[in-house]
Amino acid sequence: MGFQLGLSGAELSRRAMTQATRLGTEFLLALSVKSIDQKDGYKKIILENDKEINTRSVVITTGVDYRKLETTGVANFTGAGIYYGAAVTEAASCKDKEVYVVGGGNSAGQAAMYLSKFAKNVYILIRKEDLSSTMSAYLIDQIKETNNIFIKPKTEIYEAIGNEKLEKLVLNNIENGEKETKEADALYIFIGAKPFTEWIELNIIKDEKGFIETGRELKNYENFNKIWKQTRDPYLLETSCPGIFAAGDVRAGAMNRVASAVGEGSMAISFVHKYLAEVK
Repeated sequence: MGFQLGLSGAELSRRAMTQATRLGTEFLLALSVKSIDQKDGYKKIILENDKEINTRSVVITTGVDYRKLETTGVANFTGAGIYYGAAVTEAASCKDKEVYVVGGGNSAGQAAMYLSKFAKNVYILIRKEDLSSTMSAYLIDQIKETNNIFIKPKTEIYEAIGNEKLEKLVLNNIENGEKETKEADALYIFIGAKPFTEWIELNIIKDEKGFIETGRELKNYENFNKIWKQTRDPYLLETSCPGIFAAGDVRAGAMNRVASAVGEGSMAISFVHKYLAEVK
């Protein structure tokens, strides 16, 4: 028996839930998990109503919460031209449009490269002078070679303007305070994300940002050998607690793409079967 954490009713379509139910899945909607414990070879999941669920295996897919850009007008158009993270479905609608990306990290660079295949122009807004201290060199080189991607250093968004959707952005030069208004069809924001892992108190190793470490990366931590008692190495998506797996954005080193998360979820289930075969 396995248990998956992280999928809420709002994130599942009616059709997907119906299909999953037919395959034997039970959904506990509107209930969050307080903690996970271990006892007699079982994982004990404690829900917010103090109900306990005993299971042999757990897959954690609780995702992340993107840092919000607290700028005038941004909240008004979130989902209507302004997006946190790069969504493939929205990218296709950017064909021949003016698109802006906020952020200087690899996620922002990867998004800009992808969006450039559709958009007329892509503008990367950063507060620093250049990308050298925040983005991998290979991505910087790719961006330089892409004719319709432009870097706007020492620039921040002062205001987002529109009616029912985003139409314009007021940009502010951090150095001299000069402002300019630009036509903008879409804005993608990459200013960091925080994983939903604070509730995990079990011996599950996380990185310095709170993302769950899995697989061979666990061996880089000094306390791994004290925690891991199996004769085998952890499976690719397995945490430092045997039988507990992590998939999607909550996992350290995840690709932060919908397709990747779906693939990891499927892969995690295959590892669950391997683990369950071990503990029979």
